[in-house]
Amino acid sequence: MASPTLPWAGLWQTIWGLIPSPEIDGRILVDLDDSIITKVGKKIFGCEAIFDHAAKSNQSKYPWAQNIVSVGLLKQVKGRWACLFLDFRFYLPLKTIQGKKETATIRGEVVPFQTKMAQAAQMLIEIAEHFSTVPIAASHGERTRGLVVPRRRRAVVLSES
Repeated sequence: MASPTLPWAGLWQTIWGLIPSPEIDGRILVDLDDSIITKVGKKIFGCEAIFDHAAKSNQSKYPWAQNIVSVGLLKQVKGRWACLFLDFRFYLPLKTIQGKKETATIRGEVVPFQTKMAQAAQMLIEIAEHFSTVPIAASHGERTRGLVVPRRRRAVVLSES
């Protein structure tokens, strides 16, 4: 999952098309999240020492990791709720990109900076365009406040529950 060179846009579109009836009560429920994936190796794309607010007392507060912003489909699978990945983006802080660090480059070029909210909005727009006949409800508590995603004549519905 961590390769920045795979053609993710085409792969996601194919995967989205394979989901049987993604709707719940006539809408698609998605959840936004950001998380870190710890890595070993100094030349891995997107890696840096990232603060881990959930680190246990015996873990490093700044592990070498990738930070990803993801959107998952909330769906009941065999009677239990599951969150199935629909898309993700690597998040790199502005200081990492401005420093032109090796871990912020793809094929020798530094990636452009995007905030986590801009990445989330871009992913939601792409998902909304794919599932154009069904409204989308997105949730991630406080972080979705102020996130307005235009979708033709209506907007993606954002909730806090």
